[in-house]
Amino acid sequence: MSGEYDLDAGPDPATFAAAAAESAIDEETDDPVYAVGVGPGNQEFLTPRGRRAIEEADVVVGFTTVVEFVEDLTDADLLTCGYRDEAEALAEFAERVAAGESGTAVAMGDPNHSGYQFVGKVQDAVGREADARDVEPRPVRVVPGISSLQVAASRARTPMEDTEFVTLHKSGDLGADVDRLAAAVVEDDRHLLALPRPFDRMPGDLAELLLERGADPDLEALVCEKLTHEDERIHRFTLAELSEHAGGSGREDTPFSDLVVLVVRQPV
Repeated sequence: MSGEYDLDAGPDPATFAAAAAESAIDEETDDPVYAVGVGPGNQEFLTPRGRRAIEEADVVVGFTTVVEFVEDLTDADLLTCGYRDEAEALAEFAERVAAGESGTAVAMGDPNHSGYQFVGKVQDAVGREADARDVEPRPVRVVPGISSLQVAASRARTPMEDTEFVTLHKSGDLGADVDRLAAAVVEDDRHLLALPRPFDRMPGDLAELLLERGADPDLEALVCEKLTHEDERIHRFTLAELSEHAGGSGREDTPFSDLVVLVVRQPV
């Protein structure tokens, strides 16, 4: 992937990130950039390996809300961003990495569950800057974290092997993801773990969609909010009750925050 990307025209950064397996690790010569999953927000759920990558970095980049969870762990320079200035922050991060500084990018949860678009953007920025300097790009290595999905599965007692996981927490068209989500519940009778997209595909919207596709309105639906945080809450509904919160595309249109996991449970 080179230059600017267009999610409607491609390539999707997540596809770019998944294009090839990571290279073999050589402990003597490996000097990677790390993409660390910081967990659901409570530092007790940050892995020791992820913590070390953050502590030892010269520069850390990530969305402001993510960096705030780990800023007290490091003396690194912190490059924070939102969606609008993400490209600029990653370009500065790549310049500093190419100049020899150690760099760590941080993402909420586990990038392997949700966050491959961000991994792809980091990898692309690092590679393009290396190309511009005519140097070998440093590998980007993912350090898995604990996902809020894993915590939600524990709270809801839904074994992962009996559950369909779908992330909608990404940019671009969600048609195929929504179809898979609906098929799992309606056709395959599987539990569902879904990461909604703030704020146009929130739990109420997904409940309404499932009902439109033929789901049982009495299915149990749990909205797991701010998992592992002090103000964690588990909201319990039937699918029909949850659908009453459908509609809108702004923060004010939903009673739930953007830190939510939707669980739909099949009868056991």
